[in-house]
Amino acid sequence: MNDFVSPAIRVMSIIRRIGDEVSQSDKPIPQFPIDDMISSQIMEELIERGIIKAKVIRASGKIVVFDVNLTLEGWERYEQEKRGEFEGNYGFIAMQFGDSGLDDFVQDVVKPAVKNGTGYDLVDMRDVARAGVIDDIMRVQIRDSAFVIADLTHDNHGAYWEAGYAEALGKPVIYICEKTKFEDASTHFDTNHCTTIPWSRSDPDGFRRELIATLRRSLDLS
Repeated sequence: MNDFVSPAIRVMSIIRRIGDEVSQSDKPIPQFPIDDMISSQIMEELIERGIIKAKVIRASGKIVVFDVNLTLEGWERYEQEKRGEFEGNYGFIAMQFGDSGLDDFVQDVVKPAVKNGTGYDLVDMRDVARAGVIDDIMRVQIRDSAFVIADLTHDNHGAYWEAGYAEALGKPVIYICEKTKFEDASTHFDTNHCTTIPWSRSDPDGFRRELIATLRRSLDLS
């Protein structure tokens, strides 16, 4: 499992799953699947704290959970997450895939700069691939992120949409763009007034410094 999946993210994943299923069926979940020991421990603690209500059977060091629902506090947390008020320990990067130059720059420069400069992991959709509708997975990743970086080098419609979604949730959004493209054609007029950090493979150090400084200001890091 990717190391950005912290206990807090696991907690919200369980709450979200219960909330989504109960909202659709309007009934408690007959039996909730427990994936591993960590999820089992988290589930027990959420029940003890009064966030989840359920019937629990313990056997051979494992638990089986029946008639699962959220308490009033659990529903409040569920609604907070839906509004983007939960903040995970990672950032999300919106970008066009398939450009080897951009892919290498993000992997070799952007992600290490974010981790070393802020302590946050930076993930993209390839890091969180799993079963499900990709648009729903992407929305969850953005909702639970601490911030979003959007690369506008290719004028990718998806990157613009993901940045707009994050802006609407009140997430800090940092725009980046390949320097030559930015100088020659700028970006869409809806973002060309926003702070955009140009990047160049010939000057990765200058980009690192500006990106880290911008992120630390945006996240109120001392």
